[in-house]
Amino acid sequence: LSMAFEQRRIGKRYEAVVDGAWTLPPEADGWGCIDLPIRLDWPRRPLSIVDPVDGRPSRTRWQLLARDAQSSRLALEPVTGRSHQLRLHLAAQGHAILGDALYADAAVQARAPRLLLHACWLQLQHPADGRALQFDSPAPF
Repeated sequence: LSMAFEQRRIGKRYEAVVDGAWTLPPEADGWGCIDLPIRLDWPRRPLSIVDPVDGRPSRTRWQLLARDAQSSRLALEPVTGRSHQLRLHLAAQGHAILGDALYADAAVQARAPRLLLHACWLQLQHPADGRALQFDSPAPF
């Protein structure tokens, strides 16, 4: 399983509720992409930062599911798998995840009792017999 994750053979989809009305336009297929290189912020570990010079390539696909004036619900697919990638990419767009104690300001943190990010879909091949497996878990928020 570790090799499957490392080789990006695992399909993953998350849902998140973010601060503000999402306004980035999607591509023709309804999905958009955030492509920002990130790296660990060593003095402030475990935080990461966007760094166009020394950051590692990081890409997140997104789809707007719902929006109002105060928040937006997004489907998210990490193309790369960097630590804190989804949280940092959304915060860098000005839409931190509600309840995020690391990347959101105090007001956004206070709008939810927990981080409103949930792994809702996982697809992989069984490591022993190769069967296609899919797991669904609706977001509880």
